[in-house]
Amino acid sequence: MSHLQPPSVDWSTLPAPIDDGAAAHLVGRALPDVTLPATDGSSVRLSEIGGTAVLYLYPMTATPGIALPSDWDAIPGARGCTPQSCAFRDHFDELREAGAQAVFGISMQDPAEQREAQARLHLPFPLLSDADGALAQALALPTFEAGGRRLHKRLTMIARDGVVATVFYPIFPPDRNAGDVVAWLRANPA
Repeated sequence: MSHLQPPSVDWSTLPAPIDDGAAAHLVGRALPDVTLPATDGSSVRLSEIGGTAVLYLYPMTATPGIALPSDWDAIPGARGCTPQSCAFRDHFDELREAGAQAVFGISMQDPAEQREAQARLHLPFPLLSDADGALAQALALPTFEAGGRRLHKRLTMIARDGVVATVFYPIFPPDRNAGDVVAWLRANPA
């Protein structure tokens, strides 16, 4: 199957995010009792995810025909959601072979926007919607405002039996995150 390739991005032209410590409290935390709608029509109760799960959080994927906020490229770490999601798609088999039983992409976009992105990008895993910010609030996740919307800052958590084992934050460039996750899983087998 032919996959959509993300646009080529010159990461050197974009501001890199800094580690502001906003995710330092996450390792060792249990995934909260929050249920998020998934693009496959199901609902995922995070506290019930067992085994090894990869949860990558991102601000928002672009929706065809809808402009991103005018200052999007000036916000450190904002650009790159499509390349990051495509990288998780392209590394999906490696993630599974390295021990990930589940992979989820999570943003504050509504389920309809996420269904469009999942279909357009041919993602082999569901995207979850935290549109009401329940996950962000439960874990005190780092967020930012852009275009009148509250959005997740980009971070990836690997959970083992419902407990956060490691966090990647900040993530830059985002298209390398999936490979970094594969490397961590291989170096830290369950």
